[in-house]
Amino acid sequence: MGVSTSIGKYRLCTTIGEGTFSKVKLAMNTETHQKVAIKIIDKEMIMENNLKDQVKREIRTMKLLRHPNIVGIHEVIGTKTKIYIVMEYVPGGRLLDKLTYLKRLSEEAARQYFQQLIDVVDYCHCRNVYHRDLKLENLLVDGRGNLKVSDFGLSAIQEPGELLSTSCGSPSYVAPEVIAHERYDGAAADVWSCGIILFELLAGYLPFHDCNLWNLYRKISRAKYAFPKWFTASQRCLILKILNPNPSRRMTVADILEDEWFQINYKSHKAIDSTEHINVKDKGTAFNCTLEKTTEIEKSRCPSFINAFQLIAMSYDLDLSGLFLKKNEEKRRSKIGSKHPINGTIEKIKIAAKNAGLSVEKLNNSKVKLHHIHKLPRCSRSYFNLSAEVIEVTPTNCVVEISNSEEDLTVYKEFCQSLSRLLKECSRFGGEKENNSLIKELSSHSSSK
Repeated sequence: MGVSTSIGKYRLCTTIGEGTFSKVKLAMNTETHQKVAIKIIDKEMIMENNLKDQVKREIRTMKLLRHPNIVGIHEVIGTKTKIYIVMEYVPGGRLLDKLTYLKRLSEEAARQYFQQLIDVVDYCHCRNVYHRDLKLENLLVDGRGNLKVSDFGLSAIQEPGELLSTSCGSPSYVAPEVIAHERYDGAAADVWSCGIILFELLAGYLPFHDCNLWNLYRKISRAKYAFPKWFTASQRCLILKILNPNPSRRMTVADILEDEWFQINYKSHKAIDSTEHINVKDKGTAFNCTLEKTTEIEKSRCPSFINAFQLIAMSYDLDLSGLFLKKNEEKRRSKIGSKHPINGTIEKIKIAAKNAGLSVEKLNNSKVKLHHIHKLPRCSRSYFNLSAEVIEVTPTNCVVEISNSEEDLTVYKEFCQSLSRLLKECSRFGGEKENNSLIKELSSHSSSK
């Protein structure tokens, strides 16, 4: 097991989970002899990859939510190089592992977990918190067989009457309106994910599955799936109402709570007193240390940071936007993968613009506008036609999002084709294996466990 180390009153033991920027260790509270799980986050990696807000959001949300079916947080300890999130230890592991072993759950077991999940979702939504990454990997089971929801790193606080816009989550669990890059209601998106989980618990597999991502999203957008023969009429009816691709017609949490199948042996769990104090040691060090350096990094780079969901949706040579855009928009936006850093990608954009007869105006380090000159008899006026924004995936990988604002698509197509050729010149040596490796690497960005 190796030599144990300590942080404060906690003695660190074995590693029980690991992600790109963090690892989770089993630890012992030397004062109470209570087992805890400590998520250890590398602060430098977080700063370099612009994930500071995501970590702060996860900690803030976990402090806000106190429910028996949500993984609890005890305290946060910060040093100059690490952030230690001391959490409740959940000995039963992931519900996904349980399902893998059993193949599928009994109706009674699936209903019990689903009831506890809906309890959590209802509790969160009443506090304007939306998880946005509900999936089996984020559902744990404690020693008594009760559900524990974890990983609020992609959660959002949505005020009444407002809508969310960030596309995030895991492709097989995400709602159609999120894939379509529309502004969406966090409550409806979470309910969709709950429906996917219920189907998976009862069937032993996901309702939407395809090795081809385009086909997967097409199935999700059309709610195209089939029930196993063992599903009862009550189960089918409930899932059909939850997995409605139209969010305005989708079942709500309140509707689910009233459902006859759901109500069987249902016992609501009350929230824990939220006045319980969460100890945050050295809060300034935990969140603000090296902020001066971070500010300089942000000033010099200034790109948007793309999450794993967006990366998968915009994988090399794959533009899914046309599948979900309205007809009058479907040929006005494109996304192209680049295996160049930001500056290198901007240079390629300039060359492609020149090839298409366009001038370039640089707005910031990640966005440019492109235009050509229409010469009129008595004046010369500049018209902006296209914009290109470079979104950083890793320090050496980006996605270029191109928007066209006029009806004539000739120049737009010429520019996109030219840029695609230029970007492929470097990436053609990488091959499918390297691209898949990149996708796999960045898929862990959203979980960071």
